[in-house]
Amino acid sequence: MPPLVLGTTNRKKGAELAVLFAAVGLEVRTLADFDDALDVEETGETFADNAALKATRQARHLNRWVLGEDSGLMVDALGGQPGVFSARYSGPGATDASNNARLLAMLGDTPVEKRAARYACHMALSDPSGTIAAVVEEYCCGRILFEPRGSHGFGYDPLFELIEYHRTFGQLGPTVKSVLSHRARAARRLVPKLIRLVDSGRWA
Repeated sequence: MPPLVLGTTNRKKGAELAVLFAAVGLEVRTLADFDDALDVEETGETFADNAALKATRQARHLNRWVLGEDSGLMVDALGGQPGVFSARYSGPGATDASNNARLLAMLGDTPVEKRAARYACHMALSDPSGTIAAVVEEYCCGRILFEPRGSHGFGYDPLFELIEYHRTFGQLGPTVKSVLSHRARAARRLVPKLIRLVDSGRWA
């Protein structure tokens, strides 16, 4: 069967998703495996917009099934920021470290009880013609700490505490994240849709 192409060049994100979709029995690849992959500009105003853009444009170009995914952090005290700008929150050339530093600066001395946040993940699956075949969205709620804790994960993981566990994703590690994260929850919702598409014979 044709592979499922993850619309990302982020190898850490790709590795997370590959594990989550292993049960479907599809070969999973990322854009890093394609020399001619497009660089799709994320011009959407929402995570859902960007996920659909990345899926449909890449699918038509590669003539493959492509899963577009857009996710990020939404902090209540900042009016939902950084939102769709999560990966580039600190400007051009942003890194995880610089984004985390800006987030802490923006929150300043905001008390812990007002540092509620949630990770959002939107996924859109496109067939090779550029038609959306499935969409899902999920969230993971927590809060932002005053300093990073742990070295696992990426992005804002060292700052994002799951309140009921009293640990950040940076401390909990990949095994726990593969169960609790916004991306894991969205992937689990997508798996039955993938299975139905494969069983229907449409996956060709």
